[in-house]
Amino acid sequence: MPTVITANRLADGAVVFLGRGMRWVVSLQEAAVLEPEEGDRALSQAREDEARQIVVEPYAIDVAESDGQIIAKALREAIRAHGPTVRRDLNRS
Repeated sequence: MPTVITANRLADGAVVFLGRGMRWVVSLQEAAVLEPEEGDRALSQAREDEARQIVVEPYAIDVAESDGQIIAKALREAIRAHGPTVRRDLNRS
């Protein structure tokens, strides 16, 4: 099953995805979709970014591709990819 590597950026907590060229991107649509053997290698490299304090807790998520779009298979990951589920203007902490 294809995967994408995700984490949170340490500087601001933003959800990020590993894109092509081993750069972190904020859009799931810009993420590199990886086959299992590529995913293991990419996750190892992402953990090096964790050691350099660029991201925190990188892990692989299962994805599907449909009509040219990357879709997270798990609900939790779909929510993380699309941002908060509360109104930002409420200023809740």
